Amino acid sequence: MKIIYLHQYFVTPSMSGGTRSYEMARRLVAKGHDVHIITSWQGDTSRKGWSSEKIEGINVHWLPVHYSNHMSYSDRMKAFARFAMRAGPKAVQIGGDVVLATSTPLTIALPGVYAARRLKVPMVFEVRDLWPELPIAMGAISHPLAIYLAGKLERFAYYNSKKIVALSPGMAEGIKRAGYPESEIYVIPNSCDTDLFKSNDDSGGGCFFSSLIGRECKKVVLYPGTLGHINDVGYLVDIAASVVNIDSEIDFFVIGDGAQKEKIINKAKEMGVLGVNFHLFESMPKKDLVSAFRDASIVASLFLPLPEMESNSANKFFDALASGTPVMINYRGWQKEILKNSGCGLVLDRNVSKSAQDLVDYLADSESMEKASVSALSLANGEFNRDALAIQLEAVIVSAVQEGV
Repeated sequence: MKIIYLHQYFVTPSMSGGTRSYEMARRLVAKGHDVHIITSWQGDTSRKGWSSEKIEGINVHWLPVHYSNHMSYSDRMKAFARFAMRAGPKAVQIGGDVVLATSTPLTIALPGVYAARRLKVPMVFEVRDLWPELPIAMGAISHPLAIYLAGKLERFAYYNSKKIVALSPGMAEGIKRAGYPESEIYVIPNSCDTDLFKSNDDSGGGCFFSSLIGRECKKVVLYPGTLGHINDVGYLVDIAASVVNIDSEIDFFVIGDGAQKEKIINKAKEMGVLGVNFHLFESMPKKDLVSAFRDASIVASLFLPLPEMESNSANKFFDALASGTPVMINYRGWQKEILKNSGCGLVLDRNVSKSAQDLVDYLADSESMEKASVSALSLANGEFNRDALAIQLEAVIVSAVQEGV
């Protein structure tokens, strides 16, 4: 089966960012499928048009379209539109038996539907965030006409999809609310690649972090990811400032980049914790972060207190499970229920003082930490095993092809 896989922000482990599409694609290749990723090259390059390469059997087609979290919302929309205009014809040129289009952005549906119609093949649409609910909640989309058009695009994407894959139960509910039949919605969350962390089974003691700051790190809170407005990493600065006078052995490490980076640095300076117990480093490729996950005491996944974010399926949450590292979150929703039911982490309160004390107490309880680690690995090898979930994705795609347009 020839699969046209549309994902504007595809990355490999040698790059910074979530690797779900890469991991799923290489497993589909291992199953004997011919996979063509149509994506954008976000960084600087002298290339002007499409270029192609083979990565672990995956045919990857790159189009230079600059993008970063530092860009304004209007500039991001322009980048979405530039890619959408070029990706559809490219997909038609390559041809295939099925189109698998994955958001965000939601505009990926435009080239997906175009290619599917021209090739007369079904489209499977993967929803990674609930658009337009989330940007509306954040105020990024506020004009009534823009809200109306965004809603139309959402329904257009769903209406033209043979089947839809949602990354969480909450996303599935949002898709159902939009009028799409529940029978054609499949929940396949982000997943855990435990093989990625097996080579680091003997790591520990925070040596990865000690090498970054030149001193011993006994207890480490790690946040690896985007420093955007929605990620609320400033909350971690508040926690660090509260913790510094309670437990001097706890260090907070942020590894990432984004629009809020300078604001976070300035806040940490003002609160007197930058370089004391709060440390910020540039983004690193996924493969270089493996040791960071394994050496961390706990991994933080953070978001603003928006109900629309409670359906998220954050990559760092599942990478922490795969590494056998406890997770802490500051939001509610299905991931809170996972932590509550499994005991593999800590749910923080919005009250900073309370959360700081809860974190100190949690990291001081070695028995609970050990149980959380075992529980995390159990979830990674069971419910969120990437190999098993890739088989589910393949089944959805095969079913769509068998049923036809």
